Amino acid sequence: MPANDFFGIDRTTLAASGALHTAREIAQQPRMLEATHALVAALKAQLDAFCAPITHNPDARVILAGAGTSAYIGQILAPLLDRQLAARVDAVATTDLVSAPQLHLDATQPLLLVSFGRSGNSPESLAAVTLVEQQVDVARHLIVTCNPEGKLGKLQLRQAMTLQLPEATHDASFAMTSSFSCMLSATLAALSPTPISDARNTALAEATAGTLISTRAPLQALVALACDRVVYLGSGVLQGLAREAALKLGELSNGAVATCYDTPLGFRHGPKTFITTNTLVFVFVSNAAYTRQYDLDLIDELRRDGLAARVIEISTHLRDAHAQDSLLIPASANTADIDLVFPCIAIAQLYAFLVSRALGLSPDNPNPQGMVNRVVQGVRLYSLET
Repeated sequence: MPANDFFGIDRTTLAASGALHTAREIAQQPRMLEATHALVAALKAQLDAFCAPITHNPDARVILAGAGTSAYIGQILAPLLDRQLAARVDAVATTDLVSAPQLHLDATQPLLLVSFGRSGNSPESLAAVTLVEQQVDVARHLIVTCNPEGKLGKLQLRQAMTLQLPEATHDASFAMTSSFSCMLSATLAALSPTPISDARNTALAEATAGTLISTRAPLQALVALACDRVVYLGSGVLQGLAREAALKLGELSNGAVATCYDTPLGFRHGPKTFITTNTLVFVFVSNAAYTRQYDLDLIDELRRDGLAARVIEISTHLRDAHAQDSLLIPASANTADIDLVFPCIAIAQLYAFLVSRALGLSPDNPNPQGMVNRVVQGVRLYSLET
């Protein structure tokens, strides 16, 4: 696309409509993924040395913590890292940890708290770190943040390491886009016992770039349907992705589009009633052959039902009979599902961005009333009685 364009829209038009930051931050993800990979690779030995006393200890625990979009990073990574590390790995939203610490913290169990923070100024993130310091005897903190000026990275803690991502990932727009993908990429590379190779990272960055190009036109056609309900479904690590995709659309449409997320198997157990004739369904299809069977069964069932406006499969394997209702992720047929998260979330982000513009909203600030804010406001924190 021309240097002054994002998604076929010139920068002047985007700036005038309050959409430039969001467009740029979605589009920059392939480049930022490369920059993040290089940064983490240079720190890998230091990260391993810092995390190993916890991650190599089968009696210890890792908590992946954040709020909103940042929480979904943990939800995506936890089941994968739990299989790779000796320590138990859980995703616990800071909003859950702060409101009920007695359910999530064990004073005698060594803990690595991984805190995600685009701004590093979320009150729940700061409170979660403080609670861990107060309540856990042996605690380490890995802080993954995009803002060099954030409070989270400046806290005085017993044992802490800050993974400061490239400053361009500190999204200026309301919705988290490149901050989400790069914090996820950085944490996977930092904690995985197997280093992420340059070739693997380049492949996922290129798949993300190619997906943004190839899906723009079909996504614009789907936006033209003006569906007021959208469902996102995914299995395994793609379930957390579905949850983030649903949030992104809810945020950028300012609630004008109702969203729902689930797994393909779970969707039959009640949530399927969400579907109306004005509902669009997106299914992130797993690359794991066993899991994909369940994804495709649900897709085919929904199409037979004939109630949803469209059922779109997002996949690396194109089924010829369903090509008109498919979005193909290029050059990724043998990719692990965790790597599919990056091109898949780019699709969801771009769709939400295009919907926001179609509704006449400013994607950079879709809620000008201030009911929700880029950094959450209105949180009252309470002291924990011990």
